[in-house]
Amino acid sequence: MSDVPAHTNDARIIDRSYRRYDGERTGIRGAIRTVVVHSIQRALGLRRSVWSKVFPVISIVIAYLPALAFVGIAAIFPVELVQEGILPSYGDYYGYVSLAIILFAAFVAPEMLCPDRRSGLLGIYLASSLTRNTYVVAKLIAAAITLLAVTTGPVLLLLISYSFEDVGPGSVGDWLTTLARILGGGLTIAALHASLSLAISSFTDRKAVASASIIGAMFVPSILVEIVVDTGSSDYFRLLDLLRLPFEMVQRIWGNSGDWSELSTLTVGAAYTAWTLASIAVLWWNYQRVGVRQ
Repeated sequence: MSDVPAHTNDARIIDRSYRRYDGERTGIRGAIRTVVVHSIQRALGLRRSVWSKVFPVISIVIAYLPALAFVGIAAIFPVELVQEGILPSYGDYYGYVSLAIILFAAFVAPEMLCPDRRSGLLGIYLASSLTRNTYVVAKLIAAAITLLAVTTGPVLLLLISYSFEDVGPGSVGDWLTTLARILGGGLTIAALHASLSLAISSFTDRKAVASASIIGAMFVPSILVEIVVDTGSSDYFRLLDLLRLPFEMVQRIWGNSGDWSELSTLTVGAAYTAWTLASIAVLWWNYQRVGVRQ
């Protein structure tokens, strides 16, 4: 007897042949946009399992909770009572959510970089119109945009809500100035956290190691700096405190000296710029030499 199945005559060979791609060619800009969108989706757990969404959702909720509480106070209490200082200023709001921002940054950057190297997806990206440089640019943009959700969103919510409750800026000019400062402050925090977190994550393909290293790089120097300054050393040591530096810059944007009144705004701004550019340089240098698995 033959072992050939009885229904072999049902098989068909379909010749698709070669077809030229006739869709839109977006080039390098399109490739960068695709990487940015994919990176943001991955960091926020979109199109992934429920467990992938837990940490980013918790971080975002923590960042917005104080804003919602202050909005409720503005809506319930009389305007005169609210204006007496119950509500924090826009610049001071970050004191309530700084930990949430740092933890969010420590989660976002590793999610954007490490899986690409660990899975070999980096090689696929670089086989397209992307180069190592444009890949780094795309990741920086994606990280900054994602961080803006927790550095700018809550304060914008305060501005809009306060305006409806008549405890916001008193004129259109003041309102626009306040808006510009909110956007500038949020971008200031997002830029340093994004570049620093990505730079640290570029040294490993393990997300847990990268996240722990980011948190350590923020908190350990901050503690040591406080100890050194408290012993009477120069206040310039504060410029090594990467935990407080971006938030001090926000205070300067709002015209305050913050806790570093001994240091000029020019000095603080120069240190902020130097740390941000140095982080970007480290990230760029690591991705010039990182090996690619196909």
